[in-house]
Amino acid sequence: MSFRNIGGNGSIEHTARIQSMHGHIDRLRPMTNRAGWVTIKVVTNARPRYKRKRRATFRALETIMDQKNINRIDGRSWDALRPVVITPDFIPSAAGSCLIACGNTRVICTASVDEKVPPFLENAGLGWLTAEYSMLPASASSRMTREKVAGSGRTYEIQRLIGRSLRAALDRKKLGLRTITIDCDVIQADGGTRTASVTGGFVALSLAIRKLLKNGTLAENPIIHQVAAVSLGKVSGDLLLDLNFVEDSSADIDANLVATPDGELIEWQTTAERALLPLAELPDMTALGMKGIRELAACQRQAIGDI
Repeated sequence: MSFRNIGGNGSIEHTARIQSMHGHIDRLRPMTNRAGWVTIKVVTNARPRYKRKRRATFRALETIMDQKNINRIDGRSWDALRPVVITPDFIPSAAGSCLIACGNTRVICTASVDEKVPPFLENAGLGWLTAEYSMLPASASSRMTREKVAGSGRTYEIQRLIGRSLRAALDRKKLGLRTITIDCDVIQADGGTRTASVTGGFVALSLAIRKLLKNGTLAENPIIHQVAAVSLGKVSGDLLLDLNFVEDSSADIDANLVATPDGELIEWQTTAERALLPLAELPDMTALGMKGIRELAACQRQAIGDI
């Protein structure tokens, strides 16, 4: 069985093929949306006298597809995002800001503009974007130690991911000799904080750029790509989109995808936590991740309009 993307709307077709006893190919095509399997169609080249065998084939395939009716802890289907709410201009004093909520994960993202670049870029004619990430002490179930000076290795890793991801959205020549800093502060953590930070960070960046264009600081829009990020993985052998904390902490394979809604990958992190990922399953996982990216990109546009 395999998944394949069948269009720009992010829908996925799941196709199963088996060989019947009489050498005829039957094909089951359930289509998925957030509610799960909504339609089932069987295509067969069997002759009428084999209808009984065809019905048996249908029942066998239906049993196979029932395996995708996975009971997740929050009631979602396997290929559904958590509810996403993006509140723009959440911090009025920032050049750009938003509060992004992905289920119970909530992150405040702000963009600040500094009219200079780091020393290593002084003669390069390029602007710069960097990021900082932190978790408030009570954002998780047990208190997080406040990072007063030096952050943990995890914090640095996430900050660099956010920075790399959002620099990919920019034509840094058009940005000019200035630095944009994206600050992502997690106020509630339930899995996927780094991917929510990238998705919300892009919204804050876009609002800051819009303000710079409006006041004449920038002559051209330096944003060349829309960027979003989503988590996914395999839990107990099942492929799932947008893992919450319970799913993430028990995942066989944990992955994060950063991409544009046009299908261009920026970062694709996959970690074997308890099991290895067969190379043959990578296209299925990528297609599922891109479905999430397109839906998140639609949420970004709904929050702030045209990018």
